[in-house]
Order: sequence, then structure tokens, then C-alpha cells
Amino acid sequence: MTQPSNLPLTPAAPPAPEPVTAVPAIPGPAGTDAGPVRADPAIPRPAAPAAPGPRPLQVVPTLSLRVPAVWEGEIERPPRLRLTSPGEALTVLHVAQPTDGGVARAVTDLIRVQAAEGLRPVLLCPPDGPLSGWAEQAGAEVHPWPAGRTPGPGLFPETARVARAVRELRPDVVHLHSSKAGLAGRLAVRGRVPTVFQPHAWSFEAGRGRAAARALRWERRAAAHWTDRVLCVSEAERRRGEEAGIEADWAVVPNGVDLARHRSADAIERNRLRASLRTAHPFPEGRLSARSRLVVCVARLCRQKGQDVLLDAWPEVAARVPGACLALVGDGPDRERLQDRAPEEVVFAGEADDPWPWYAAADLVVLPSRWEGMALAPLEAMACGRAVVLSDVDGARESLPPGLAGPCLVAPEDPAALAGAITGLLGDSARRRAVGARARGHVREAHDVRRTAAEVTALYHRIAHPAAPARTG
Repeated sequence: MTQPSNLPLTPAAPPAPEPVTAVPAIPGPAGTDAGPVRADPAIPRPAAPAAPGPRPLQVVPTLSLRVPAVWEGEIERPPRLRLTSPGEALTVLHVAQPTDGGVARAVTDLIRVQAAEGLRPVLLCPPDGPLSGWAEQAGAEVHPWPAGRTPGPGLFPETARVARAVRELRPDVVHLHSSKAGLAGRLAVRGRVPTVFQPHAWSFEAGRGRAAARALRWERRAAAHWTDRVLCVSEAERRRGEEAGIEADWAVVPNGVDLARHRSADAIERNRLRASLRTAHPFPEGRLSARSRLVVCVARLCRQKGQDVLLDAWPEVAARVPGACLALVGDGPDRERLQDRAPEEVVFAGEADDPWPWYAAADLVVLPSRWEGMALAPLEAMACGRAVVLSDVDGARESLPPGLAGPCLVAPEDPAALAGAITGLLGDSARRRAVGARARGHVREAHDVRRTAAEVTALYHRIAHPAAPARTG
């Protein structure tokens, strides 16, 4: 990875030994006369430790940090910095966590197009996971950002690292991907640089009880004060945010797919890919022949993606489609629990740097998510000419061609309906091929990443160089 020696992304001073209860004052970019970004005066600065020593472990519940300047009263927006002139190439700082799954692939595809268009994409992300390597190969300047997936004791130094990166890299736009980057990034930037937040599915849908309420309360405050655009990948995701009370300047740009990388495969190539996958993964004897029915789910192994619902549906599929096999492609916190309950014809393939061979080898791609914005994996599968079965959550209907909701959509968390949709398409080859062909044409027309990335770039220019107000009188 590219790690310039002049950018030590570490906090200037160690955090206080007591639990984090305030946001640090964050210096403004070097060489500007705007001065520091000041914390709310009601929030005390953390005191320096009296003596060096190991910091005791502090357990902070998810989204339980008390930040009065964000959640109560008015938020002062510091002066906006102007870095480039209209027409100059933009420097875009992407901050991303998570570093795997669909979010990582979406960020990588966006960076690849931006680099080809002459922008300067810079990525701040945790060094673990495949995203840093993918993004560097795609043309990004990559800097490490050690950050967990959820808020906790590390939020203070994580926020300081983002602030240091903004000061040193001087981006024209900051693009924050998913909830954790959205939290730390907006606490660090506080509106000083044009900021885009892309939720990639709302965090308040993932939590329950008080955690969900805190996530929503934070988003209402941050969207109103420290976010130039909330960028959604579907109208359904935007409506969900509005219905939850989030007042924001909204933009909607659907997920895009690299059509050169996600292409259809003929029968000869498909059989070759199946032979390769059969050698690399523990499929039961005879289960991945040229005539076998292969169902693939490409997703992080977690509650959101609903692989447990798919496993509940699978016995009915196996009974009605003899010889069918299921591949779960991805990794995540639920892997062990899912493996404990899976029958032998279910293969856990792990994380795939390139999921294309799985799409090309599959008969059907399934994603039974509990919530989404607009999932990327089904779009990738459809670009390869594959039929899909999806749960009817945000973005699913918008990702499908008109008229395909009947065979392709099922109610969330309904194993019987899921089994029925899977067996219906597996048992009708002509219909499955027709659905796949229509899906491929739709994605090529509506979800080419070159077009969607151009829309995002146009959004950057609008917020980085807003038109001057017309003179009156």
C-alpha cells in the first residue's frame, strides 16, 4: 500500500485514561487562516494522564458516547475551506469501514472510474481486509486507518486520525462510506470540507432498542449540520431515511457494476469454472457436475444478509431438486454458527477477491437480506446473465427490471416463500434463462458503473464549487 512517510496518521497526544465523553478540538488544515475547529465550549477537553502507563480497558456500549454538541442545542458550522478552483482535478478522500463485502467492492469500482477520469482518489481504511489492496490496484492512494466496525473506546483516536488526514491531504471532498466512517468522519471534519455521507443501508436498522435510537438520533443531527449530501443508492433508502425523521440534502445514485469484469459465460467456460471450483472447495462427490444445480449467495456472513433464512429454506429445496448444492461465498461473524447447522451439500467458500467465477458457474444467485440500501451482489449476478431471488427489502425492486418481482422477490424472513421461489426457477430452465437475459440487459442499461460514477463526480463538483448567488439591484 502507498504509505507516504510524511503522513503519520496518529493522534498528536494519547487519549485520556477515563472513558471518552467528549469530541477533541481538531486543528484546521495547515496553511489556512481559518483557525482550529473548536469543540463546543460546554464539552471539557480530556485531561492529559498524570503519568505514563498502560491505559485500562474501557468498555463503551455501541453508540453510547455522549456528545452534547451533536445531540443537543445548536451546532456551529466552521468556515468552509476552498482548495481548488472550478475545472481543476478534485482530490477526493474516501473513508471506509467495512473493508470487505459489497461496500468494499462498490468503493473499489468507484475509485477505479475516478482514477481513470483524472480525479485524485485517496482512501483511508483499516489495513485488514481486501479493500486496501483492491483500491491501490484501482488507482487510489491508500493510507491506513485502524478502526473497528462499531463505536467504542477507539473512537477518539479514530476521529483524530481522520482529522490529521484531512489536514495533511487537503481533499476537496470527503466521501464517507457506511455508518462508522460516517460517525468518525463527520466528527473530524465538522463541515469544514464538503462532505458526502453514503450509508450503504441505515445503521439504525441494524441496531435494536437504545442502540438503534442513539444511531438514529445521531444521524438526524449530523445530517442536518455536517453533511452536504446524504447519498443513497435507492429511492427506497432515501424514503426510509426521511420517514425516520432525517432532514438532509438528498441525492440518489444507484449502485453500478463494472460490466467488463462481470460478463456472461458460455457453456464451455461455465463447465471449466465449475471444475476449478470443485477442485478448490469441498463439494460433496458428484455435487458440482455440469448437470448439477448450483445456488450461490455472495455476502458477508451476518444477520443482515439472512443466510440463516436460506439454510432454513434449504431442506425443502434439496428435497424438490435432487443433487442441488449451495455455496455461501463470504466470511463474517456468523460463519461458525451457520456451519454448525448446515447440511453437507452447503459449501462455505470464504471471501472471494473476485466473485465472478461463482456468478458465472451458478444457476441461480440468492440474497435473503433483512435490510439493504441496494445490494451490489444481485446487480453483479444479473450483469453475468444470472437469475436472482431476493428478499423484498429497500432497493430490491429498484434493482430488478420491470415485471420480474413475481419470480424474483419474496418476503423477508420467510423460508417457505424463499424455498418456493428457488425451486420454481431451478425447475424451469427456460424461464430461468429468460429472467437472466432480461436482468443482464437491465443492468447494462441502468447500472453501468461508468455512468453512476460520473453522476457521483458531478455531485462532488456541485458541492465543492457551488454556483455563486446571482447579484440583485
